[in-house]
Amino acid sequence: MSLVIVGTAAFDAIETPFGKTDKILGGAVVYAGLSASYLYNDVKLISVVGGDFDDNLDLLKSKNLDVSGIEVEREGKSFFWSGRYHTDMNSRDTLATDLNVLADFDPKIPESYQDCEYLLLGNLTPIIQLTVLDRLKHTPKLVVLDTMNYWMDIAMDDLKVVLQRVDVLTINDSEARQLSGEYSLVKAANKILGMGPRYLIIKKGEHGSLLFGDGQVFSAPALPLADVFDPTGAGDTFAGGFIGYLAKVGSINFANIKNAIIYGAALASFCVEAFGTERLQNLTDLEITNRIKEFVNLARFDISE
Repeated sequence: MSLVIVGTAAFDAIETPFGKTDKILGGAVVYAGLSASYLYNDVKLISVVGGDFDDNLDLLKSKNLDVSGIEVEREGKSFFWSGRYHTDMNSRDTLATDLNVLADFDPKIPESYQDCEYLLLGNLTPIIQLTVLDRLKHTPKLVVLDTMNYWMDIAMDDLKVVLQRVDVLTINDSEARQLSGEYSLVKAANKILGMGPRYLIIKKGEHGSLLFGDGQVFSAPALPLADVFDPTGAGDTFAGGFIGYLAKVGSINFANIKNAIIYGAALASFCVEAFGTERLQNLTDLEITNRIKEFVNLARFDISE
């Protein structure tokens, strides 16, 4: 059974304190797809690109990703984003956003994608996310949703409809507070879980993340890194690794979701070590295994009574 990821495929131009790039490969479906591909071997992508994206489709195919759900508008240009990160790397300025072919994105679900058992709905308009859910002939075993404060500002009613149909929601701490109207993250989590999701992951950047669900709470660490070259796509990489792990183990419960968070965080920690998708394109199984061990050692301790 397949893992389907829906999101943007794009070009980015990025500037950080460590340097700057011209147009490089980016987009949520790209970061998440590359990440998931290290854990699961039946990953299918849905997006839209222009005729300028061909070489990058070949790259994705070389990573065993199914791109038959990526629509190519030959006469159009792919989505483009440009941004400049501040010194703390936690804030950024958007310099340019060109929707291009994404402006009229109407997601198509190929028949070969209808075996979807695991679905990741990347950060797109709630209407597009609902369209994907409606066009699947069967309800997936697991639906993971990513969203952001922008959609809370302009499409809150639609977002709340989507939340009723997902199993896992991933947002950051400020978004959790905005969505719930609560400052306490515990109170925020309880209110958001009442909106539909079974599990909630609240990402806290360099301070790790919190998992709520099944009446339990788990605090996952973040790996201390000496250098963060480019945080672009880290959240999408996290989501791809997260759902890729759950697709691999095939069982959805609190213990496996805890492990999935660690795998997602580990892959995201690679992502930030270089610009764009550069680091994600050539990871080895040994590198991933060793990084997981680093995460385990961060939080493992014994108490003698």
